[in-house]
Amino acid sequence: MSDAESVLDVRERDDPPFPAISDALDELAPDDRLRLVNDFEPVPLYDVLSDRGFEHETERVADDEWHVTIEHD
Repeated sequence: MSDAESVLDVRERDDPPFPAISDALDELAPDDRLRLVNDFEPVPLYDVLSDRGFEHETERVADDEWHVTIEHD
């Protein structure tokens, strides 16, 4: 059990962030977490996470910064 947290900051990307997020989810070990950092609340992602067996917790840390902690359900 590694219980590690990786961070994926998609705020400054020039390309759509979803492929990078999807790849990070594919690589997420069962006991690890992914912290997604975005400049808006990624509401459309929540259904995708649920469909793929992940749970999430969202925190707004600034007007333009959201952290979504994602882990396996």
